[in-house]
Amino acid sequence: MSSHTAQFDQWIRGNFVRLNTDLEELYFAAADRGEVAGIGDELKQQLVVEGREHITALLQEGNTDQGFDAGFDLLGNVGLYMAACRRHDITEPSRETKSPLIEASALAMQIGAALGVAPRFASAHLETHNRANNGVFKTFTSLPDEACFINFNTRAALAFIRASEALLHILPLGISHPVTADLLAVTKTALEDVVASNDELFEALDTDRFFYSVRPYYKPHRVGLRKYRGANAGDFAGMNVIDLLLGLCRGDDPYYSQILVDKFQFMRPDDQLVLRDCMRRKSLLDSFLDELDDHGSEVWFQKNLGLFLDVCKAHGATATQHHEKLVARFIEAPAAASGALDQPDLTASGPSLPVLLKSLRKLADLRSAADRDDIPSRYQDLVKLRDSLQL
Repeated sequence: MSSHTAQFDQWIRGNFVRLNTDLEELYFAAADRGEVAGIGDELKQQLVVEGREHITALLQEGNTDQGFDAGFDLLGNVGLYMAACRRHDITEPSRETKSPLIEASALAMQIGAALGVAPRFASAHLETHNRANNGVFKTFTSLPDEACFINFNTRAALAFIRASEALLHILPLGISHPVTADLLAVTKTALEDVVASNDELFEALDTDRFFYSVRPYYKPHRVGLRKYRGANAGDFAGMNVIDLLLGLCRGDDPYYSQILVDKFQFMRPDDQLVLRDCMRRKSLLDSFLDELDDHGSEVWFQKNLGLFLDVCKAHGATATQHHEKLVARFIEAPAAASGALDQPDLTASGPSLPVLLKSLRKLADLRSAADRDDIPSRYQDLVKLRDSLQL
């Protein structure tokens, strides 16, 4: 790590956090917690100037190619700075044709292009690839609710990854292999860990603090001329690997394939490769259906199918939990209470909240194989398999 890179990282972990926290306390104490204009202008200016000084030094240094991990970490720091400027209304994509953060945009695009990822911070920068120093990982603020949110999101992401890796190991073994039962059991446990972790998060997280002080850092913003959506906690391959390998979602579904296309640039390249490979694989659900007539009564089929159906149920539970607890309680309810349901910049992904909620409901129903005939749900296929179990 160069001295300029190290100094920038120290600033991100230090004064950057203090400035954001001070601004959040001012906003939260205001009569309208959603209004940031005209509040803390001196702190905002200090944030812009200090960040620009570090980034200008890095641009002048010119040597940012120190391996993928170092480059990805530096991109995250530049991205956190740009996201904070967006949060504090220093930049706002609807009133701009290009980002006023010229130096930050230049460095972010240089690194993003070299690494093959979006030139902004992604969820990995705060979750799975967020190195802790002396027990403290990177955050925007020092608010306990932000640390809580990142901490539990990281746990959930890693549990999804454990589940996806277990399913990937089934592919070369096949559904009839004795060890496939072990791998399905590991997958089920990992998905149950996601639900348990999220339940803890929902108990610990303060709704107003999340809505007003954490969520706004994930808004879309411009890098150079282009507007990029905000980071999403699901921007890693694991969750979609589970969707595809279980067979609950399919790559030839235009709705679902559009989700994948939109996600690729927000994932690390190694994740992109895994997900692309999964898109061409035969799902476990289709494999069981193909074996049903010839081997449905075999001991291995009955055992492994029972575990497979348990895994599908567990995966559906994670999707339903996310939609009906996290989204409904921490986004939809406070947005309705504050009259911000139709606010154009409310969501990280860009669309208005009602549009996003409809899309999320559809995705949750696909993952839970809901009894719907207006989407390509696997409900009937799972009923057929479930009926074949000799209980």
